[in-house]
Amino acid sequence: MRIAGYLSITLSCWLAACAPAPLTENNDPAASDSSNNLLYAVAWKQTAAEYEALYLQGFNMARLQVQQALANRNSTDKPLAVISDLDDTLLLAHDYWGYLINADRDFFDDIAWDRWIAEQGVFPSPGALEFLRYCASNGIEVFYVTNRDQGDITFDLALQSLQTAGFPYADAEHLTVLRETSNKEAVQDSIRENHKVVVMLGDNLNDFSRKFYVTDVSERKNLVHGEQARFGQDYIIFPNPTDGHWIRAIFGESEPIASAQNRTILKAAATLRAWVPSG
Repeated sequence: MRIAGYLSITLSCWLAACAPAPLTENNDPAASDSSNNLLYAVAWKQTAAEYEALYLQGFNMARLQVQQALANRNSTDKPLAVISDLDDTLLLAHDYWGYLINADRDFFDDIAWDRWIAEQGVFPSPGALEFLRYCASNGIEVFYVTNRDQGDITFDLALQSLQTAGFPYADAEHLTVLRETSNKEAVQDSIRENHKVVVMLGDNLNDFSRKFYVTDVSERKNLVHGEQARFGQDYIIFPNPTDGHWIRAIFGESEPIASAQNRTILKAAATLRAWVPSG
C-alpha cells in the first residue's frame, strides 16, 4: 500500500509538471481554484461511444436522404448536392479541448485555437469520410461552408484541413470561408441556384438557417419544435457540448471570456431546472 501510494503521488506530480504551459494569460486566476466547466463535456467527447454513435447515426440518416434523392432523380433535375459545416461536423478538435483542460482553461481561447488550427490537428468525425466518398462516387457534389477566421491564411488553412482529411471536392470551387459573419444563407442560396440540395450537415442550428440566430434559450427551442419535421430529413445535426450558438443564447456572445461572473451565469443555466428536496 505504501509503494502504491508513493507511485500514485509520483505520477500525479509528474503529470502536473508535464502539463503544457498556457499560450495566453488566464483572464481569471480563480479559474484554477475551481472545477473546470469543460471537464464533463470534453471527457464525453474524448471517451463516449455514444458520442461517436451519434455521428454514425447522423451520417446514416444523411445517406438515406441521398439514396432517396438518387432513386427519385430525373433528367430535368438540377445536379444534386450536400452542404456541410466543417468543425464539429466533419472535423473534430479533441486535442485542442484536451489542451484547454491541461492549461486550466474553462472557456474558449481564440489565441490557442488559431495556433492549433495552423498545426492541422483536426481529424474526420466518425462516418464523415465514408459518407462524403459515397456522395462523390454517386456524382453528388459536396459544398463546405465554414466561418473560421485565422486572418488572411484562413482559406488556405481550411482547404488544407479538407485535403489532409482526404475529403472529396476539397478545392476552391467547393469551399467557402466566412471570416466576418456567421450568416451562411447567402452562400447556401447561391448553391441552390444551380443545385438541388439533398441535405445539410451541421453542429449548430445556424448552419441550417439564419432564423435560428437568436439569443433567447426558449425561443431557440420553440423554433426547433416548429421545424421538427426537417431534422433527420433536410437537416442533420451533430453533437457539440463545448461551443456554438447555444452558448451565445446563454451569454449573449458565442465566445464569452473566462470570468467569475460568466461562471455564475453558466451555473444558473445548468440549474435552470433543479430539484429542491422537500423538508
